[in-house]
Amino acid sequence: MMPLRLVRPPDLEAAGRVLAEHGRRAVVRAGGIDLLDRWKEGIDRPDVVVDLRALLAGPDGPGLASLTADEGHLAAGSLVTLEALAEAELPPAFAAVRQAASSAANPAIRRMATLGGNLLQRPRCWYFRHGDLVCLKKGGARCLAAEGRNRYNAVLGGGPSYIVHPSTLATALALYDGDVMHAGAEDPAGRIPLADLFVTPDRRLDAEHALRPAQILTAVRLSAPPGLRSGYDAVRERRLYDWPYVEAAAALRVEGGVLRDVRIVLGQVAPVPWRARAAERRLEGAKATEAAFAEASRLAFEGARPLSDNAGKIAVGRGLVRRLLHRLAEIPLPA
Repeated sequence: MMPLRLVRPPDLEAAGRVLAEHGRRAVVRAGGIDLLDRWKEGIDRPDVVVDLRALLAGPDGPGLASLTADEGHLAAGSLVTLEALAEAELPPAFAAVRQAASSAANPAIRRMATLGGNLLQRPRCWYFRHGDLVCLKKGGARCLAAEGRNRYNAVLGGGPSYIVHPSTLATALALYDGDVMHAGAEDPAGRIPLADLFVTPDRRLDAEHALRPAQILTAVRLSAPPGLRSGYDAVRERRLYDWPYVEAAAALRVEGGVLRDVRIVLGQVAPVPWRARAAERRLEGAKATEAAFAEASRLAFEGARPLSDNAGKIAVGRGLVRRLLHRLAEIPLPA
């Protein structure tokens, strides 16, 4: 077993100093779900582990574990568990967050997994997760999935790596305007727009987010317009506790039969949570009809470039988006 040092910092400032001192030789542990997997798979071999759960007993604990919501706002600390999000009584505007959290993994994992850890987990591509393979994301010369086994890889936004972002919560959170709060030795109270948190492989290969190694995600703050309703749904190859094959989240308002504030996000199809902008434009200001939803579901995958074995995601995803839109607009699907 490789030796490592476990640090249980008293506050965020101390945690930031440790991360700044050790750089990429240090990793953060929140719930530890993904971190433990990466250890077992031989992907991460850190010298130092900074245990953020120790912060719950210190002055920063209340903020990191806080979850509050009203009709137009939601604020969640990074150590809020998926179980807490799944069981929270959230307003209809944030129903997608609760539904996504309740569908993730299984009850035992949801009890431990945290919001921050779920958002910042590493890709689940089997080439990336194989300890003996050096793919592009791990410093190799090429993406092994591009010409290999790619049933679960990206059909949108891929290249030069074709990973898909693994976070179910990210798919739901990407529906909203909001900010991600972070702390670190250099910037103890930083923030970035939620829309800028996730980055594509053509911008960064060593991580899937915009945070620097010494920055700690501390909270997410979301806002929603009045009257918004939202939802999440997914298609899995197995019914229980399987990774989604394709997932989608949507939000909208209906005023006199007309659609407003339409937002659609696709998950498990791109290296980042994918806003279906063409589909949103088609529906904004349109009547809520079967024809409009059918066309929007087609446009949701506009520009898709499937690999050799993942074109099925497009057909499955279109059906999923159509079903979700009908559900939110309370219009029955045609038989």
